[in-house]
Amino acid sequence: MKGLVLTSPGKIQIVELEKPKLDESQVLVKLKAAALNKRDQFIREGKYPNIQMKAVLGSDGVGEVVEAGSKSHKKWIGKTVVINPNIDWGDNPDVQSRSYSILGMPKHGTFAEYVAVGADRVHEAPGHLEPEEAAALPLGGLTAYRACFHHGKIKANDNVLISGFGGGVAQFAFQFALAAEANVYVTSGKKEKLNTAIKMGASDAYNYKSKDWYKNLWQTKGGFDVVIDSAGGDQINNFIKIMRPGGRVVFYGATNGLPSSLDLYRMFWNQLSLQGSTMGNDQEFKEMLSFVGKKKIKPVIDSVRPFEEIVSAFDDIASSTKSGKLVVKF
Repeated sequence: MKGLVLTSPGKIQIVELEKPKLDESQVLVKLKAAALNKRDQFIREGKYPNIQMKAVLGSDGVGEVVEAGSKSHKKWIGKTVVINPNIDWGDNPDVQSRSYSILGMPKHGTFAEYVAVGADRVHEAPGHLEPEEAAALPLGGLTAYRACFHHGKIKANDNVLISGFGGGVAQFAFQFALAAEANVYVTSGKKEKLNTAIKMGASDAYNYKSKDWYKNLWQTKGGFDVVIDSAGGDQINNFIKIMRPGGRVVFYGATNGLPSSLDLYRMFWNQLSLQGSTMGNDQEFKEMLSFVGKKKIKPVIDSVRPFEEIVSAFDDIASSTKSGKLVVKF
């Protein structure tokens, strides 16, 4: 079979691999579609811990179960499934275990014609989605779902701000908050992405490159109950200034690095919380799929390409013009 592996630091290549052999706990999935995440590019760039050469990358995938390692799992054969990329979250729903990892390095992932995964990792794909759409869900959708509802506790009529609307997780968070009937606002550095958010239902959209964009938002919008952020850096203090008392700033990344200072005075006086979040537990994965199915949410897809063009998709993942997920089709 063909698969995309990290052949040396900074280099990825499609190579011929042996089809996976199953143990009794596993099923074999013939991939129909897989989606890229920034995690994959970070691995390519050497910006991820415990990188191993020759590993098949890819965390997101949808395919047909074609083989089962035991009779008890044969019920999955012939079904189109979406793969939960969590590996060994552990027993504590609030935080992952020390042995936790994500599919697609060190264990072989979804950028191959076949992948072997635990039978407890597969779930029927939401019926309203095409395989290319469902493939975009797992990692980004799970991360957004936990940030929005476990930590953010978003509910109807909350004022919610999603920063960096162009990113995949941010767009899921935007769609999930809208589906929860919150009043949703976004930031982006691109005018076209701000316009897209408005067309999709945003209450308003702000260009974070504009000086003092955040000023007077507390007065004009009544402040924000929840901010979902991926960048960190000094903009955290801007968010703190526009929060309602008791508000929650949830962040799942820190691409802008650490803030040079933190407005602790305003935080304790207004009873604010600053909460880190990453991925989500297995129960939240099931809840996310159910929520997507019930609300008929469709992921935002930037492009769908043949698997043979996956290297060019990697090259495009950091593009500032990209909007939505990059998907490859087998």
